[in-house]
Amino acid sequence: MFVTPEGKEIFVVDGHTHFWDGSPENQRNIHGKQFIECFYGYHTALSPKELLWEKSKFEKYSADDFYNDLFIDGPDDVAIIQSTYLKDFYKNGFNTIERNIEVAKRYPERFIVNGSFDPRDGEKALEYIHFMKETYNIQGVKMYTAEWNGASKGWRLNDPDAYRCFELCEKLGIKNIHVHKGPTIIPLNKDSFDVHDVDYAATDFQGLNWIVEHCGLPRLDDFCWIAVQETNVYGGLAVALPFIHSRPRYFAEVISELLFWVGPEKILFGSDYAIWTPRWLVEKFWAFELPEDIKQERGVDLTPEIKEKILGLNAARLYDIDIAAKKKALAATPFSVAAE
Repeated sequence: MFVTPEGKEIFVVDGHTHFWDGSPENQRNIHGKQFIECFYGYHTALSPKELLWEKSKFEKYSADDFYNDLFIDGPDDVAIIQSTYLKDFYKNGFNTIERNIEVAKRYPERFIVNGSFDPRDGEKALEYIHFMKETYNIQGVKMYTAEWNGASKGWRLNDPDAYRCFELCEKLGIKNIHVHKGPTIIPLNKDSFDVHDVDYAATDFQGLNWIVEHCGLPRLDDFCWIAVQETNVYGGLAVALPFIHSRPRYFAEVISELLFWVGPEKILFGSDYAIWTPRWLVEKFWAFELPEDIKQERGVDLTPEIKEKILGLNAARLYDIDIAAKKKALAATPFSVAAE
């Protein structure tokens, strides 16, 4: 829970977290090593120096660390775990739904686990979507369009096989489609994260919510021009938000563009844990004020009411979280690290 300096309790939904295993023992090849090292580069470049982790911990942290950093030391009330498989790079996958479900079972009131699928798997992808819904009752999925799959090094949201999968998601009530459309990660191809295919999918699947993680960075303009016309497109702040520490003026430009084009009801907080821990992000975000020249030029402001929407109310709406009921359930839950 986050309490403001004024004493107000803010309900925080962390829309973008991971429970990964990027350890050397799980790396299938050089690309697994490259991938986690690139993540670590983001961590060391954009985190406050006093919050840097040792590389060995960053590669594979414990479920206890996960829970502590989000909910005990951290401000989160609920966290959404996004699954990312990367089985071409990691023997047991990087961040699979099975791994995520195990930690979520220990703290069922705290976690929402999203699945993932690869449309290039054809009929098997459709079967897997059925399996995830029937087994785990997922509400959302994470799409990684630059993921390698054999000879293929990427796919698009408007590919015919992808459309078959999204039709099934809509039919089954898997309504929240989180899509990585942001900075590339070695060795993935930058162009496979291009944001333009969101325009097609969002138009053709009005019953789905398209949460564009990382707001399309470094393609912010393209994302904003799409999101302003597509009512079911949202922006996730993961990766964008850490610039609040290292480059606050740049963050001010990014958030003001999002407020101007996309609006305060369609922006979602995400820490991208464990690249960054949420406590400092939330504290700095709550204290952050837009420079006067930016406010005047764009006609926007980052008020406490807007910050509250971004930190939790918007995601709670997408995931049908009854905040009053959730607070009551959390109050009745032991606030400690559970035994394995």
